[in-house]
Parts: sequence; C-alpha cells; structure tokens
Amino acid sequence: PYVIVCNHQASLDLLGMVEVIPDRCVPIAKKELMYMGTVGWACWLSGIIFIDRHKREDAIDVISQTARTLRRENVR
Repeated sequence: PYVIVCNHQASLDLLGMVEVIPDRCVPIAKKELMYMGTVGWACWLSGIIFIDRHKREDAIDVISQTARTLRRENVR
C-alpha cells in the first residue's frame, strides 16, 4: 500500500483521480465533499475516506487508523 498526494483544484477532480490511481491506493478527501449531493454519494460509494480538516486531531486519527489497517491487512 502507498499514498499519492494530489492538490486538486475542484471537487470534481477527485472523481477523475479515482479512475487513474492504482488499485491499492486509498483516496482521502475533505469531509465537506460528502455533503455535495451526487458527488458525495459517488465518493462514498467508491470507498473514499473522508477527513475533517477543521478538527486536526480527528483527521490525524482517521489517517493513522487507515495506515495501520493498510499495513496490517495489506489491502485497500
């Protein structure tokens, strides 16, 4: 497992990135995208992990837990 960091400029860019990233890469997006109607549903269904950028500790916890799961299970 590995992480690719992308600085996308629009919310819809994330959907395009999901199509081209390798299978074992985990997409992470800001939590605000989850509430954007169809875009939010598509992101959620495609397995994107949402983090709350306004709560630093919570975001770090989510990313740390995801990294531990990836390493332990060696899966997406």
